[in-house]
Amino acid sequence: MAEERSQSTTSTSASTSVGSSPSGPRPPRPAGAGGGPGGRKFFRRKKVCKFCVEKIDAIPYRDVRLLQGFVAESGKIVPRRLTGVCTTHQRRVTRAIKQARNIALLPFAQRH
Repeated sequence: MAEERSQSTTSTSASTSVGSSPSGPRPPRPAGAGGGPGGRKFFRRKKVCKFCVEKIDAIPYRDVRLLQGFVAESGKIVPRRLTGVCTTHQRRVTRAIKQARNIALLPFAQRH
């Protein structure tokens, strides 16, 4: 029992010395829009599907201006958690982007 205690105390003291920073504890973060004590809580508005609101059912692959809003500069399709599009319309947007890429209306990747 005494051996178990000595092993546990040596392992905890070794782990605490490894994790501490040499300059001491971290300074407090400035109170800003992050929502800490004294700061304002950040309110994120729930994203609403653009196509559902405007009642757009078919997403044309020829409408390059519309589709470019869903493609990042690197050429990747932007995920729906960033665009706010619902699942069914995200699938349709993805299909339209892929069709537009295949007939060279949209680039597959960024030029470098």
